[in-house]
Amino acid sequence: MSRSLTTGDRDRDWDRGQATEDSGAPRSRVLSHFGYPLSSILYPLVLLLAVASPAFAQAPIFPDRIGLYEKKAPKTMGLPDRDLLTEYGLEATENADFVTVAEAPEKKRYSATAWRLMDSTFAYAWYQAKRAPGATPTDFSANAVRTSDGILFAFGNYVIQFTGGQPDPADLQFLYNSLPRFSNAPLPALLKLFPTDGRIANSERYILGPVSLQRFAPEIPPSVAAFRLGAEAQLAKYKNSKGDINLAVFSYPTPTMARDQAAEFQKVPMSMVKRTGSLVAVSVNPADRDMAERLLGRVNYQADVTLNEKPPGADLRKFSGSVVSMILLSGILMCLCVIGGVGFGGFRLLKKKLRKGEDPEAIIALHLDR
Repeated sequence: MSRSLTTGDRDRDWDRGQATEDSGAPRSRVLSHFGYPLSSILYPLVLLLAVASPAFAQAPIFPDRIGLYEKKAPKTMGLPDRDLLTEYGLEATENADFVTVAEAPEKKRYSATAWRLMDSTFAYAWYQAKRAPGATPTDFSANAVRTSDGILFAFGNYVIQFTGGQPDPADLQFLYNSLPRFSNAPLPALLKLFPTDGRIANSERYILGPVSLQRFAPEIPPSVAAFRLGAEAQLAKYKNSKGDINLAVFSYPTPTMARDQAAEFQKVPMSMVKRTGSLVAVSVNPADRDMAERLLGRVNYQADVTLNEKPPGADLRKFSGSVVSMILLSGILMCLCVIGGVGFGGFRLLKKKLRKGEDPEAIIALHLDR
């Protein structure tokens, strides 16, 4: 009489078969409280912990000591702009206090906060979003501003803020070298296309998706920006007696995409649009349309074209080089042949002189003409 096997029956039959095959006798088997094999419960748990452990065991960003400053226990850090940071590719954050060690001549402390993002472009965007309106430029780093209580700067795929003080300049290189998963890539060049006259300081914002677009330029619909096509945008504000004017420049992978999207931008009410190359410059509902027109006119696509050309006489030099190489190769082969022949002949003569008795390789002459 046949019967259907349950999963537990199959497991038990399989284990008995394995035990018999390996040792010739059935082995005992550990069962859980519910009667299922313990391994069938432990394996998924181990796999789940292995997958989830990186999210809970995040490695620290700052080293334990920077110069004469020692790191205290990291503090819990909130993320008020979680949606924006998610769009900007946030990978890790850390906030910690640094206090001078006991042997330091005087007692000092500062607070350090770091954000590690996906790449340099995302860090550049977060750096622009974090700048306060009253921040002033500083030569601390290429992209750095001095705030009312410290310094904010972007370095590679990191954005770092020091509050209440900062490390000594001699210790900064040690900090840079110790940053985990550091990467550095060229930054976007869109801001270089913006006119500098009348631009409001720290008003620049880099837009990488619908969240940042809604935050900094809500008058532009995300479907018109078309981030699905790989678009990125730079935004800046300009001062005018009639009111501030927003200017946004969207970059697309190809001029064809830019031309298609320019037509969509023109459908936005009260918009002024200009396409140049793979860029689309737009100002929506400007307070002064004449000034907006002048700003749009100064945004121009700059293409860098590299053309590889052969220098004059390159073919002739290549041919003459080939002829010289062939002559040299022929000379080397002739020298090798001469050396080989002389060596072989000398070896035969030396062998003949050192041999005692009759030469087995001697030529027998029959002298048939006698």
